[in-house]
Amino acid sequence: MKKIQAPRLTSLTGWLGLVAALLLVLTSYAAPDKFETPTQVQNKPAASAGLINDYLRQQNPSAAKWDIGGEDRLRAESRQGMAIAGVSGSVDFRDHGADVNNSYLLNRFRLHIGYTEKWWSIYAEAQSSTAYNDERFAYANVPAVAGTAKRKGAGPEADNIDLHQAYLTLGNLKEFPVSLKLGRQELSYGEERLVGAFGWNNIARVFDAAKVRWQNDWFGADFFTSHVVIPEDGRFDVDNGFDWFSGVYATSAKIVPKNTLDLYFLARNSSRSAVSEEPSPQFPQPTARDIYTVGGRLKSKPGEFGGFDYTLEGAYQFGSFAPAATAARLTQDAYMFVAQAGYTFTNVWSAPRLGVEYAFASGDSNAGDDKHGTFENLFPTNHKFYGYMDFVSLQNIHDVRGTLTLKPTPKLNIAIEGHGFWLADTHDTFYNVGGGARTTGGYGANAGYNSFVGTELDVVATYALPRNAKLEAGYGHFFTGDYVNQSLAGVGGATDANWFYAQLTLTF
Repeated sequence: MKKIQAPRLTSLTGWLGLVAALLLVLTSYAAPDKFETPTQVQNKPAASAGLINDYLRQQNPSAAKWDIGGEDRLRAESRQGMAIAGVSGSVDFRDHGADVNNSYLLNRFRLHIGYTEKWWSIYAEAQSSTAYNDERFAYANVPAVAGTAKRKGAGPEADNIDLHQAYLTLGNLKEFPVSLKLGRQELSYGEERLVGAFGWNNIARVFDAAKVRWQNDWFGADFFTSHVVIPEDGRFDVDNGFDWFSGVYATSAKIVPKNTLDLYFLARNSSRSAVSEEPSPQFPQPTARDIYTVGGRLKSKPGEFGGFDYTLEGAYQFGSFAPAATAARLTQDAYMFVAQAGYTFTNVWSAPRLGVEYAFASGDSNAGDDKHGTFENLFPTNHKFYGYMDFVSLQNIHDVRGTLTLKPTPKLNIAIEGHGFWLADTHDTFYNVGGGARTTGGYGANAGYNSFVGTELDVVATYALPRNAKLEAGYGHFFTGDYVNQSLAGVGGATDANWFYAQLTLTF
C-alpha cells in the first residue's frame, strides 16, 4: 500500500501558521479559567478514570475491574541549527555546508485494556508511532557497526504499530508484602535521571522484565532483571537478549525524618553481540560493558520545610566498558552528583517557584590509559533535566540550571529556565542526549579548547483543556560557547540553535 505523505513544511513560519490555527480552534472550546474556593475544591468530583472507563462504570459498577482507554498525542517540531542524524556533515550548531534544519510532525496513539482481581491483574497496551516529513535517518549507523545497515525509513521516532506493554501482576500489597510483575513493562525510578520511561519520545522505552516488589511500613524495594526492547519500524519489536539490565531500588519515607530516601544498585551487562542484535534498530545498541552503579537520593517531603524544597543525588560506577564494538574493555571509574533547591511563594499570585540546580557527571581524563571515566547515563529521561532542546546527557558535563515556574490559573502552567554548560574534562568529548559521543564535523576530544559549551533558554507552557485534553507549546534558544565555536571553526563556523514545538494530548 502506498504511503501517504503529509504536505512538507520547511520553514518555521509555516509551522507557526499551522500551530496558530490549531490554537484558535482548540481555545474556542475552552471554558474560561477561574480560581476555586476551598469548598469548591472539597466538593469536586473524583478524578476521571478516562472517558471510556467513566462511561462503563456509570452503566455498571462491576466494570470497575476493567481498565479500557487510550491516548492520542500529536506534536509538531521545528529544529534549526540542530544535527539531522544520518545526513552527511550535519552536526549540531553548524553554520553552513550541511543541512541542520528539520521540521516534522509526530503522532503517538495508544490503546490499552486491563483487568484486576484481588490477587492478580493483567494489562496490555498497543502503540502506533508515526512521523511525517522527518529528515532524520531511522538508524544512522555512525560509527558503522558490522551486521547492521543505515536506514532512513520514516525517522527514528516511527514504529507504525507494536506491543508497548503486556504484563501479569501477582499479589496484593495491601494483604501481603510481596508481589510479582512479569512481562513487557515500563521501568521508572526516582526522577528518571538514570531509569525512566522516556515518555517525551514518540516511541518511549519499555523492558521485557521480571520485577519483585517487597513493601512494608518502613520501605518498599523493587528487585528486577530485564532486557531493553529494541524499537524497529516494520518488524515486531524484540528485546536485546545480550543487554541485561538488573537492580535493586529501595525507597523509604521514614528512615530520614521529613525526607524520602532512595538507595539503589543497578547493573548493566552487555556482551559483544549486543551492538548488532538487530539489523536496523531505531537507536544505536550498546557496546560490550559490565557497569555497576551504586547510589542514593534524598528528597525533602512536600511542605515539611515551608515553601523550601531540595533534592540531593549521587552515584558511583565501577566495572568495565568497551568504547567501540571491537575495542578492548577499560576499567569503569565514574560518578555523578546532582543538587537542587527551590522556594515556592504560596501566598503570591501564580505561586511562583524559584529553583536552582547543579548537575555534574564525570568525563574521561586520559583516552590512552586503561580506565574509562565517563559516567554511563543508563536509561534516563534526559529531556526533563538538561535543557528541553535535548543537546546534553549526564556525561562529561557541568550544568548550572535556574528555573522559574508559574501557575497563573488552575489550568495553566508556565516554566522558564536557563542552563549554562561546561565540559567536565576537555580530554573527553561532548556527548549528545542519547549518550553518543560527538566525534565528527570538528567535534572530538579537543583538549586545548575552552570547556564552555554554551547557554540555553527555554520557555514551556501547558494548558489543560476540557474533555481530557492538554495543550503544550515551547521555545528554546541555544547560545553557542567557546567550545562549540572552536570545534566548528574549521568547517565554516557555528550558529545558535532554535527549537519550537506544539503538542496536543487527548486521553480517553
